[in-house]
Amino acid sequence: MNWIQLTDEQELENIIQSSNTQPIVIFKHSTRCSISSAAHNRLERNWKEEQTKHLKFYYLDLLSYRSISTKISEIFKVKHESPQVLIIKNGECIYHASHLSITFEEILKKSSEVKV
Repeated sequence: MNWIQLTDEQELENIIQSSNTQPIVIFKHSTRCSISSAAHNRLERNWKEEQTKHLKFYYLDLLSYRSISTKISEIFKVKHESPQVLIIKNGECIYHASHLSITFEEILKKSSEVKV
């Protein structure tokens, strides 16, 4: 899976801008949480490159970059959870899920409903 590491709050502005041309997926992951690890592994097991060319995927390590997660919550008005996935389009969060509700299939479905 081609994750882009989210390590700088400044990158959130790039995400907002990029979301005007393609849906952006942010996966917030706690490396010490078994549920988060299960969600992460499930995403990677079900990853199909040919189905995701229209998406850009960001990975946020919550333990290292908690302040970025807080900023994501503020900007996109979504309560912080872990693990959590958000789909950003036109600068807004159009879908979010947490814990074992995070599925590759649902990400594909919700991102495909969005017109670029």
